[in-house]
Amino acid sequence: MKKIKRREFMRTTGVAGLSLATAKPGVGGFPNILVPGIKPLVISSSNGNSFKNGGDVTAVQKAFTMITQGADVLDAVIAGVNIVELDPLDDSVGYGGLPNADGVVQLDACCMHGPKKRAGGVAALEGVRTPSLVAKAVMENTDHHLLVGKGAQEFARNMGFKIEDDLNTENSRRKWLEWKRKIDPAHYLDPKKRAEAGRRATLEMLAEGRIREENLHGTINCNGINSKGEVCGVTTTSGLSWKMPGRVGDSPILGAGLYVDGEVGAVGSTGRGEANLYGLCSFLIVEEMRRGRHPKDAGMEALRRIKANTYEKRLLKRDGNPNFYVRFYILNARGEYAGVAMYDLNDNGKKATFAICDENGPQNVPFDSLMQGKHSE
Repeated sequence: MKKIKRREFMRTTGVAGLSLATAKPGVGGFPNILVPGIKPLVISSSNGNSFKNGGDVTAVQKAFTMITQGADVLDAVIAGVNIVELDPLDDSVGYGGLPNADGVVQLDACCMHGPKKRAGGVAALEGVRTPSLVAKAVMENTDHHLLVGKGAQEFARNMGFKIEDDLNTENSRRKWLEWKRKIDPAHYLDPKKRAEAGRRATLEMLAEGRIREENLHGTINCNGINSKGEVCGVTTTSGLSWKMPGRVGDSPILGAGLYVDGEVGAVGSTGRGEANLYGLCSFLIVEEMRRGRHPKDAGMEALRRIKANTYEKRLLKRDGNPNFYVRFYILNARGEYAGVAMYDLNDNGKKATFAICDENGPQNVPFDSLMQGKHSE
């Protein structure tokens, strides 16, 4: 057998490597990622593959394209969710997000950078359309993880963000006024009656198609991984519709609305924040993956714990199961992913889905669910 000289071996293998690097674009216009092992991927809540803010791409498409072009993964996923934050048609996050009970839009967000092991968040932030970018500024420019309320707004102003007097759109204000008229026709009710009236009014608006199910706990989570196995994530929201002023849910809280460990993976959530906060379920899921569980199995463990911890009658359906939804978007450091949900159906009876984008382009995928049916009666 003829021996191959070292120089000739290096020359031939170098040509082979070059051919891999110059592969033709794959399906959907995205480049084929031929790096052995990990393939880039972006996973998101469903609104990450529906709203485009007047452009040509959705959040997951934007994030995936930037990742495959070599951008930092956190920069990419934040650029993706910015599309949704800025789109007035999505009234679950950012500009035009459904306001609190007083008609004021208050926004929450957090982000985590796996490789850098850093994080930042904001809560009850008013006047800035892109809270995810303010959260990133907290991560990069302070020694803190979370700024809230007026302090968060002043920080944003000092960082050069434009502060607006009102983030309501005509749509979000009209829906708030409709809700207000339904719950408070006599102007004041006792607290118990007011809470009951508020829930009834919200359910009526859902049934009438006036608001989307996602608006109850409106949020977008987006996590991504590149071919190096670098994982990052972001969650941003306008919070629970018609919430008590100052209420903060799970979205900006590390370990609840988002948790990233660069060696393990990333998890984010949408749905009833209070249920998720009780068990810090994003952290729980990451720890379950650290022990070797697949993303789906880790997510199901968190859902089972939420179900087991739900005792209050007001939070239960007649069958004894939770009357709310929680969903997790899970990605491990090997590029394996899962979307898991408390129930498999939306309130409209259709299959609940989440979004992904890989070399085959963006697509919506049905959740794996703990239970069948809807969370409402």
